[in-house]
Amino acid sequence: QVQLVESGGGRVQDGGSLRLACILTGRTLNEYKMGWFRQTPGAEREFVGAILWNDGLPYYARSVEGRFTISRDVAKNAMYLEMNSLKSDDTAAYYCVAGTFRYWNFGTAGNPDNYAYWGQGTQVTVSP
Repeated sequence: QVQLVESGGGRVQDGGSLRLACILTGRTLNEYKMGWFRQTPGAEREFVGAILWNDGLPYYARSVEGRFTISRDVAKNAMYLEMNSLKSDDTAAYYCVAGTFRYWNFGTAGNPDNYAYWGQGTQVTVSP
């Protein structure tokens, strides 16, 4: 059974940095796509970024490109989201996701319906 466990959320001041981690257990990852979505109460899930596990090719939402970076540690089955220059608009619950859909492009990476596995979420709060 696939499980995703996130960690690293918290409260940070405007302009600060946080690093989220996601560990996947229950499968080998070579065929997987993994990523991050975020959501605020009453809003739709928003794509943040995603990565092709076997070669690390990433896609990012325009709202975070240049500020957020996704990386992976193959030996640990871990994915990370490094968030810099945080703004109040980044405040949300962040979810780690994983899926095995076939085609990899910006459109498929950003579609939440392509990801079969979701973590429990971790809250990120950016205060003035």
